[in-house]
Amino acid sequence: MDWIKRNLIFVVSAAVALGLMGVAGFYSFSGWKHNADELEKVTTAYAELTRLNTLNPHPGGGKVDNIKLAREQQKELQAFIAKVASHFARIAAIPDATNVSGKEFSSALQQTIDHLQREATNNSVILPPKYKFSFEAHLGRVQFAAGSLGPLATQLGEVKAIVSVLNLATINALDGIRRERVSADDAAGSPADYLDLKSTTNELAVITPYEVTFRCFTPELASVLSGLAASPHGLLVKSINVEPAPASTVAETVAPPPPVFFTPSPINPTPQPDASQAMRSRYGLMGRDRPGLPAPPVTSMTLAPPVAKPTVQTLVKERQLKVVMLIHVVKLLPQK
Repeated sequence: MDWIKRNLIFVVSAAVALGLMGVAGFYSFSGWKHNADELEKVTTAYAELTRLNTLNPHPGGGKVDNIKLAREQQKELQAFIAKVASHFARIAAIPDATNVSGKEFSSALQQTIDHLQREATNNSVILPPKYKFSFEAHLGRVQFAAGSLGPLATQLGEVKAIVSVLNLATINALDGIRRERVSADDAAGSPADYLDLKSTTNELAVITPYEVTFRCFTPELASVLSGLAASPHGLLVKSINVEPAPASTVAETVAPPPPVFFTPSPINPTPQPDASQAMRSRYGLMGRDRPGLPAPPVTSMTLAPPVAKPTVQTLVKERQLKVVMLIHVVKLLPQK
């Protein structure tokens, strides 16, 4: 202790120097760690640069900046998607509401089916007896499976959009429409109303399949394809199968009866008396002062049968077609 008292200044100086050395060591260690972290970042960046330089296509160099070009093309693609989206307008659900009750959907379903039946009648489209457009299992219900009202309302709107195109094309007959099962209640429906296909989702849209079977001639088939192409909604024909309709469904053309020609019997024209003969006959003077006149000669006429006009020979006879068409309804996802 005496030594410390005698060398107090030295001891304090040594303690301060030791503390300064500790602080310097700490800062040196911190700087070394910072340098090590920066070196690791530089090494990572250099490795990424090496990887990019070996890519195909190359990111570019100098005046050619492929990364910038890629970003510009991405903007052009987004603008194109926004432009095309106008041709994929959303099909309104029936009823078009967020929280749909069973009573509301049941009423809307009946009204929609009645509308489609009247529309088919007005356009001379033949429907199966009491056809319900694939909603036979849901008609008349008030209670529906949990979580099924939203998908069913969406499908009802899409079915109406597709059938309206067929009705406006004045097809001869609609044999049926099939859709995807979206409710537990669909299990009780007829298998003829449903498809085994399911909706698919990609990065841009949800694609829902429908299958329609109808009978028509080639002009009506062209009208159907034109109506689907002109629709503001995303109704895409995925596949189409065309074959001659069964003989029982083809309207037979009755040939007109052959013309009948006849020859009329001979005609004996009766000569018209002149005024003097009429006066003699009226007062009973015929045959008193003049001898009887000979009967006028009888002439006969025979009508020649008309010559038949040459008929036009039929080269191609139009036949009714049975068409099975798979239609995809494309519903764009919201833009991110």
